[in-house]
Amino acid sequence: MMRYFQISILLLLFFSCSLPTTKGYLEKEVSKTNIENDYFSNEKTDYIYKAKIDIYNKNFGGILIIKKTGVEQHRIVFTTEFGNKIFDFQITKGVFKVNYILEELNKKVILNTLQDDFYILVKKIIKVDKQFDAGKEIAYRSHFDKDYDLYYFLLKEDQKLFKIVKTSKKKEKVIIDFLKINNNIGTKIDIIHQNFRLKIHLNYIGN
Repeated sequence: MMRYFQISILLLLFFSCSLPTTKGYLEKEVSKTNIENDYFSNEKTDYIYKAKIDIYNKNFGGILIIKKTGVEQHRIVFTTEFGNKIFDFQITKGVFKVNYILEELNKKVILNTLQDDFYILVKKIIKVDKQFDAGKEIAYRSHFDKDYDLYYFLLKEDQKLFKIVKTSKKKEKVIIDFLKINNNIGTKIDIIHQNFRLKIHLNYIGN
């Protein structure tokens, strides 16, 4: 009876700590060490989106522009439709610089969250260490830092990236969905946090 109880506890711990991220996927030998996210990799393109950002109980709408300005360097500017800046960031080789941010958003937790979201969104070369297969899809795991991992989901047929999931060891934290893709541009993108009141909705309106 005691042995049965111990086994039950171990099984409960195992399943309670497992992630739903790769449920239904079968782990395979890693076929490549790096994958690429090309959606923001063209220096000749201004990636212009109509954007809606909901954070806590505040809603911001306007135009978001993402511009690749050099090797591992992007500029991200969010303005109202009348041209007033909401924020202006630069990411260079993982280093985040705030050129401007609206005072009511200028809080450490918000800045850190936006930094991670946009860094994940635009990072082109991703080093992977695990691979999972399921039907027409394939997923790769990459370490983000000591506390978090990233899972990149691609279609096997054309190797198009359609989802990124940021996880802790126990929970999914952020889901980035590339809901529509056209000419190697993510034309409809949702960034949804699971335990933080932040949602970003992007709809591509042109170059």
